Amino acid sequence: MKRIFYLFASVSMLGMISSCDSGDKKDKQAAATGYDESFDVTAQSFADIQILRYEVPGFDQLTLKQKEFVYYLSQAGLAGRDIFYDQKSKYGLMLRKTLENMYETYSGDKNTEDWNKFQTYIARFWFSYGNHHHYGNEKFFPECSKDYFVSVAKASNPSGFPMNEGESLDDFLARVTDIIYNPNIEPKLVDFGANKDVVKASSVNFYENVTQKEVEDFYAKFNSSGEAPMWGLNSKLMKENGRLVEKVWKVGGMYSDAITKIVYWLEKAAPLAENDAQKKALELLIEYYKTGDLHTFDQYSIAWVNDTASTTDVVNGFIETYEDPLSRKASFESVVSMKDFEASRNINILAANAQWFEDNSPLMDEHKKKEVKGIIAKAITVINEAGRLSPSTAIGINLPNNEWIRKEHGSKSVSLSNIVHSYNVSSATSGMLDEFGVDDEVKERIRKWSALASDLHTEMHEVIGHASGQINPGISTPDKTLKNYASALEEARADLVALYYAIDPKLVELGVMSTVDVGKAEYDSYMMNGLMTQLTRLKPGDKLEEAHMRNRQLVAKWAYEHGKADNVVEMVKRDGKTYVKVNDYDKLRDLFGRLLREIQRVKSEGDFEGGKHLIETYGVKVDPELHKEVLERFNKLNIKPYKGFIQPKLVPVMDGDKIKDVKIEYPDNFYKQMMEYSKEYSNLPLNN
Repeated sequence: MKRIFYLFASVSMLGMISSCDSGDKKDKQAAATGYDESFDVTAQSFADIQILRYEVPGFDQLTLKQKEFVYYLSQAGLAGRDIFYDQKSKYGLMLRKTLENMYETYSGDKNTEDWNKFQTYIARFWFSYGNHHHYGNEKFFPECSKDYFVSVAKASNPSGFPMNEGESLDDFLARVTDIIYNPNIEPKLVDFGANKDVVKASSVNFYENVTQKEVEDFYAKFNSSGEAPMWGLNSKLMKENGRLVEKVWKVGGMYSDAITKIVYWLEKAAPLAENDAQKKALELLIEYYKTGDLHTFDQYSIAWVNDTASTTDVVNGFIETYEDPLSRKASFESVVSMKDFEASRNINILAANAQWFEDNSPLMDEHKKKEVKGIIAKAITVINEAGRLSPSTAIGINLPNNEWIRKEHGSKSVSLSNIVHSYNVSSATSGMLDEFGVDDEVKERIRKWSALASDLHTEMHEVIGHASGQINPGISTPDKTLKNYASALEEARADLVALYYAIDPKLVELGVMSTVDVGKAEYDSYMMNGLMTQLTRLKPGDKLEEAHMRNRQLVAKWAYEHGKADNVVEMVKRDGKTYVKVNDYDKLRDLFGRLLREIQRVKSEGDFEGGKHLIETYGVKVDPELHKEVLERFNKLNIKPYKGFIQPKLVPVMDGDKIKDVKIEYPDNFYKQMMEYSKEYSNLPLNN
C-alpha cells in the first residue's frame, strides 16, 4: 500500500542543512560523481513553493542502447501525466485546459499585479495537478478577483476553451468560475477527519455517488488472504443504475487513450532491456496495462524485484494510494533512473543486516519476521519523473507494496541521491537552524552531521522500516483494518524503526556512521520538526491532515508527553521564543521503541480503535499559540516551505529514423515546461 512509499521530500528542513564537515565531504563526493558546482539548482518561486532543478551525473556514460531505453521509458511516463489530473478531480483536465488557454492567448496587459496573481494561480495549479494544495489537500483560490478572471478569459481565444456543445462563453465562464471560486465545491481533496464519511467528504476522483460503507462492503467480498492482489488498486468505483461498478484503468477501459500511449513507449523500450529479467518485467507491465488484471500486476512486481543487475530502472503505473482516503486506489506515477554506485554503500550495508535489526527490535516476538527476505537496496540517480512524482517528489522509495510479495519475494529500497543533493544545496543557507535550534551545541551538531543523519534516517526508514514486522495470521491488510489511518500509522512505524536505531552503536560498528552524535543530530531535528517547524506548512486554524505530517507529530508529541515525568524532552522558553530541547537521548530512544511496539501491535492485530486513538490524540491537533509563534518566526526568514522540480529533458539525436544519441537538457522555466508538456502529452478527453 501507499505506506511503502516514503513521500518525504519535505524531510525536516532542519535536517537538510549541511554547511560543514559532512557537508564538505558530500561536496567532494559530488565533484567525484559528476555534479557541476556551477549548476544553479534554483528556478522560479511562487506562493509557498520554490522550484528547483536537478542534475543527472553519469548520464553521458550510459551506452547508446541504455540512453535510447531510458528515453522511451521517460516518454511512457509523460504519456500518463493527464491521468493524475483526472484522478485528483473530475474537473481537473477541463480547468487546466481553460487556464492554459488564458495563459497562452490573453491579449491584454501582462504587466499588472492582477496578471501576476493569475500566473501564480496557474503555477500552483500545475504544481498540484489541480486546485487542491499538493500537501495540505485544501482547496486554494486565485488572488485575483472573479471579475478580473472573466475579463482575462474574454480577452483570450474563445475557440481554445473546452466548452460543452452548444454552450455559450458566458455560460461556460459562469460554470468554470463557480468551480474555481466557490469554497463549497470540492473543498478538500482528501479528508481524513474522524467520525465522517471520508469518501463523501473527499473530492478525489476515485469514487462517484458511493458512500464509505458501500466501498468497504464492496471490497469486503473480495478474498484478501494468501497471495491476493491489492483489490481496487487500478479502478474507479461508482454507481450506475443503482449498481456498484468498477471502471478499470486499462487499454480499452478507463484512461485507455493515455494508457495506449504508455504501452506504445513501453513496447519500444522492452527490446532494449539490459537483460532477460528486465525485459520480462516490462513485458508483464505491458500485459497488465492491456488487461487490467491485478494478478498480472503482482507477477510484474515479482519480476521487477528480481531484476537486480540492471543499471537502469523504471517505476511506472498505479502505485501509491496517498490520494485515496481509504488507502486503496493508486495514483499514476513514473520515475526513470540509473544506479548511483558511489552512493549505494550505506544502504547496501543496512539491507545486508536487515535480519539483525529485525531480531533486535523492541517488537513483540510474535510480530517479528523470522526471515526478512530479499531487500535489494541501492541509491539511484533520477533521470526523469512524471505523474504524482513531479514536480513534488520523494527522496526514498520502497516497493512493491503488496504484503505477501514483500514477505515471499522481498523488495527494492532506493534513495534518490541527486534529488537529495539538490535539496541539500538549496537548503544550506536557509536560516532555519539559527532561528529554531535551541543552543549552540545542538546547532553545531546538526550542522556537522545533519546531511548524513538525514540520509541514514531515510535509508533505515525504507530498508529496515517498511520491511519490518508482520501481520497476525487471519488479519486483513491495513487498508481494510486501519482504513483512513493506515498511511499515517505506517509512516510513523517506519520512522520509529529508523529513530530507534539512529543512536545504536551497531551503526558505528557497521561503518555507516562514525559516532552516535549523528543519531543525536537526527533526534534533535526530528523532535523540532515534529513538534514545531513542520507547522510552517499550515495556515492558522488548520489541523494536520497529510499523512506524513500526522506521522511526525504523532511520534514527537507522544514521546514528549510520555517522557514528561523524566523531562526527556523539554519545551524551553527564552526571550519570548519556544525551543525544543532533548535532555536524555537514551530515554528518548526507549520511548521511540515503546511507541514502535504499540504501532506494530495495532497493525499486526488490525486494531482500528487503537490506531484511531493514536492519530486523533497526538497527530491531528495543533496548539494555536505555538503555531502563531512558529509562523511569525518563519515568515521573517523569507523562505518557501515547499519545493519541487523542473524535469530534465531527454532529446533524441536522429540519423534518419534511427536514434544515434540522446542528449540531456536542463530547462530552467517551470511555466514553459508545463505548457510544452500540455501540448505534447495531452492524451485524455475531458470526461473519462
